[in-house]
Amino acid sequence: MNNDAESNPGYRRTILRNTIVVALAGLLFGYDTGVIGGSQLYFTEYFQLSPGQQGWAVSSAIWGCLFGAMIAGILTKGISRKYTLILSGFLFSISAWGSGVADSLDMLVIYRIIGGVGVGIASMAAPMYIAEISPPKERGRMVSLYQLAIVTGFFVVFLSTYFIGGGNTEGLSPENIAQLHHHNVEQGWRIMLWSELLPALAFFILLFFVPHSPRWLMMKGREDEARVVLRKLTETADDAESELNDIRISLSDTSRHHRPSLLTRNMLFVLFLGVMLSVFQQVTGINAILYYGAEIFSNALGYGPEDALKQQLWLGAVNFAFTFVAIFTVDRWGRKPLLITGTLGMLLGLMTLGLTIYTGQMGVISLIAILTFIGSFALSMGPVVWVMLSEIFPNSVRSVAMSIAVAAQWLFNAIVANSFPLVNGSQLNNEQFNGALPYFIFAGFCVLTIFFVWRFIPETKGLTLEEMENVWVKNKKSSS
Repeated sequence: MNNDAESNPGYRRTILRNTIVVALAGLLFGYDTGVIGGSQLYFTEYFQLSPGQQGWAVSSAIWGCLFGAMIAGILTKGISRKYTLILSGFLFSISAWGSGVADSLDMLVIYRIIGGVGVGIASMAAPMYIAEISPPKERGRMVSLYQLAIVTGFFVVFLSTYFIGGGNTEGLSPENIAQLHHHNVEQGWRIMLWSELLPALAFFILLFFVPHSPRWLMMKGREDEARVVLRKLTETADDAESELNDIRISLSDTSRHHRPSLLTRNMLFVLFLGVMLSVFQQVTGINAILYYGAEIFSNALGYGPEDALKQQLWLGAVNFAFTFVAIFTVDRWGRKPLLITGTLGMLLGLMTLGLTIYTGQMGVISLIAILTFIGSFALSMGPVVWVMLSEIFPNSVRSVAMSIAVAAQWLFNAIVANSFPLVNGSQLNNEQFNGALPYFIFAGFCVLTIFFVWRFIPETKGLTLEEMENVWVKNKKSSS
C-alpha cells in the first residue's frame, strides 16, 4: 500500500478550522458573561433597581445556563453535537437583540435567560465536540482553545464596553463626565448588549460548514459517514481505520457488558471527579471577580464607574495572556501539575487581596493580587477543567455525564454570583473583616482544591478517549 498516495497533509488545518469555529461558542460564552459586568453599572440606574433586583438581573442568565447544561446531554446525543451547537447560536442571537431592546426588568431577564440557555448548551457541547475530533496528543491544546475563546470573549467585551462607555475619561470636565454617564444610562448599556449580535450570527452561520462528530455518527450506526469524517481528520487512511476500529470496539464493549449508563462503581466515581472539578472551579471565586470586577474596582479600590471599566481591561488582558501558558503546557506538563501550580497562585492572590482590604491598604498591591489570581486561574482551573471534563468520560456515557458535570458548574456559578453581594454586604464582613471575608472564603476553597487534585485526580495526557476507561479500572484496583 502506498501510504504517501493516501496521506492527508491538510488534516491539521481541517481540525484547527473546525475547532476554531466551534470554539467561537467559548467566545460568546465569555462575551455574554462579561457584557453584564459593564452594562449593569448603567441599566441598574436606568431601571432604578434595588440590590435584590440587580442581583437577579445579573444572575438570571446563569439559571438559563444551568437549564441549558441539563438538556445538553439529551440534545447532543439525540440531534448531534453539531445541531445542538447551531441551536445555541440561534439562542445567542435572539438574546443579544432582545436584551438591547428591553424596556423593563422582566423583559431584560427573559432575554438574558434565553442567552443563558444558549451558553449552557454550548458550554457542554463545544468542548465535547472539540475533544472528539482532536488527536490524543494534542487534545489538551485543542480543548484549551475553547478556554482561550472564553477569555478572548471577556477581553473583547471589556474593550467594547470600555469604548462604548466613552473610553478614557482622563482630562474631561465634570460636566462632560456627567453627560457621558447620562448617555450610558439612557443608551450606552443597550449598545453594549447589542454588540454581541455580530459574533453570535457569525457563529450560527459558520456551524453549518463543520462536520458531525465521528463518534456521534458511530453511535448512530452511520459508520460510512464516520469514516469519511475521520479520513479528513487523520493523516492517513490507516489512521482513520484504526481510530474507527477503536470507537467500534469501545461501543461494542459497552453494548456487550450492558453498561450504557453511569450506574457502575467506576463511572459514578468518574462522575464524582467531574462534578467536584466543576464545583471547585466556581467556589474558588473566579466569577465573583469577573461579574463584580467593575464594582470591586469602584467600591473597594475607589475608582469611578467609567474608570472601573478601564481597570477591567487589565483583568481581560491577563486572563487572555496566561491562557496561552496553558495551551502550550497542558500536553507537555500534564493536567495535574498545572491544576496544582495554578491553584497555589490563586491562593496567593486571594490571600494578598484579602489582607490588603482587611488592613485598609488597598492600592497597587491589591490590583496586582487580583491579576495574580486571574492569571493563575487562566493557566489552570479555567482551561484544564474543561479539558478533563471533555476527556474523562467514556463514549457511551459522555453526553449524560458531561451534562451533569457542567450543570453542577453552572449551579455553583449561580450560588457564588448570588451569595457574593450578600456576604460582601453582611454585617460580619464589614465589622469583623473590613470587607475581606469573601476573599478569605475563596482562599479556603483553594486549599481544598489543591488537596482534592493531589489525592484523587489522575494524569490523563496523551491517552485516547477510548483508552480513558482503563485509567479508572487501574485506579480502582490500586485503591482496593
